[in-house]
Amino acid sequence: MRTSEGRRPEDGPEAPEDAGADGEEASPPPRPAVAPTRVSWQKLTLLPVLLIAVLLATWLWFEQADLDALTRNALSDGRVSKALWQHIELTVISTFFVLIIAIPLGILLTRGQADRATPAVMALANIGQATPAIGLLALLVIWLGIGRRAALIGIIAYAVLPVLSNTITGLRANDPALLEAARGIGMSPVGVLTRVELPLAVPLILAGVRTALVLNVGTATLATFGGGGGLGVLITTGITSQRMPVLVVGSVLTVALALLVDWLASLAELLLRPRGLEAGP
Repeated sequence: MRTSEGRRPEDGPEAPEDAGADGEEASPPPRPAVAPTRVSWQKLTLLPVLLIAVLLATWLWFEQADLDALTRNALSDGRVSKALWQHIELTVISTFFVLIIAIPLGILLTRGQADRATPAVMALANIGQATPAIGLLALLVIWLGIGRRAALIGIIAYAVLPVLSNTITGLRANDPALLEAARGIGMSPVGVLTRVELPLAVPLILAGVRTALVLNVGTATLATFGGGGGLGVLITTGITSQRMPVLVVGSVLTVALALLVDWLASLAELLLRPRGLEAGP
């Protein structure tokens, strides 16, 4: 006797679709991996909390300190905020010019025949950083006169090397087979550069920018010797007048600004890193 649809009675109940060959149920498919969080809460909070604590402790120390007239005069009438703002301006302007000089130059030096000029350009950039910053600034002041322009040129010359070298290294580290595949699907040279080469080189380029930012904050303290202002004014005033509170203010603000800039650059380095380059958990 036949059952409906030709099924024999001795056949057992229909096995579940996901059953294995031995009758056991197959394990459920693995859940898709969750992408790791790019920025952890520790990364977002630890350094800012530390900087706030240091600045608060410095302020409380000043509230209880017995300041003489010279110290109060050096720290009053908005001189501290003016010096801090000048320092930030020097850092931002110099970093902007470093980026528009070093990154395009690094790209150019990895294109075709221009690659032959790489050793000469890198040697020149090495000279800019190997020269003592104060000596370079003194030469620029002699050449250009006292003012912010001489200070900015000195800061820029001192910070070009890390961005330039990292740009060249990042572009040269790209897999030639990957670039050839991009050309093979019909991408133009500009498309290969902007959509393949530069995204792959972003981590190294950002690391160079981060280094240049911290260098600029430190080198900007020397701008005071060329008439460029900045927190170096407070530091030199504290040293020459032997007023420790003025020196402490200038030094603490410089260190805090350098750490803050490095923290912001590290966040940008994490957030701007292409997702395709992130390692899975």
